[in-house]
Amino acid sequence: MMTKLRIAVVDDHPLMRAGVQHTLSLEEDFEVVGLGGCADDAIEIARSQSPGLMLLDVNMPGGGLNAAKEIGTACPSVRLLFLTVSERMEDVTAALEAGVRGYVLKGIGGPDLVRTIRSVASGETYITPDFAARLLAAPATRSKERDERAPLEALTIREEQILREVSLGLTNKEIARKLDLSEKTIKHYMSGVLHKLSARNRVEAIVASRRLKDSDS
Repeated sequence: MMTKLRIAVVDDHPLMRAGVQHTLSLEEDFEVVGLGGCADDAIEIARSQSPGLMLLDVNMPGGGLNAAKEIGTACPSVRLLFLTVSERMEDVTAALEAGVRGYVLKGIGGPDLVRTIRSVASGETYITPDFAARLLAAPATRSKERDERAPLEALTIREEQILREVSLGLTNKEIARKLDLSEKTIKHYMSGVLHKLSARNRVEAIVASRRLKDSDS
């Protein structure tokens, strides 16, 4: 019997919630086990249904970030993915600090959403290509937050290449296929990138890279 990924969808807009539910229902290995519209719903569903993954909105009643923090403490096995309209860097940072594994914008198409869910469910931290591009294009505003950053020159040519692919939103598996390397090798290189840029995840690596490039220009 096929093992299905159990998913919960929490969004305060009924049409959005229904649309996401329909998209996910088309995947044979997905099962929507909970629907809600606020932070309290999200917490209750996480506790009662223990889904493998939950979609949340930052701006839903009660606060998506509040729900993420509570779920992260009470139900750490539930992987969280934010599907939101918020492009605020503060929200991205707060989400990552709360343990959220993915951050994508509501303009994402159905196939890309499914791909993102699979990526997060497999253990990766993920942002969509368009959002990654916006992060890279945005002026650096966090230079005072972390003074100790390893210079970009410390990255090897291969690490720089992989960081560029990450900034395009590619998963480790996709990068491995594109560069004809194993996924394990890509994970090894990404660990080096995160260490050298003092970043905790892929999003912070992209932002750190942008800041260092700005400081050199």
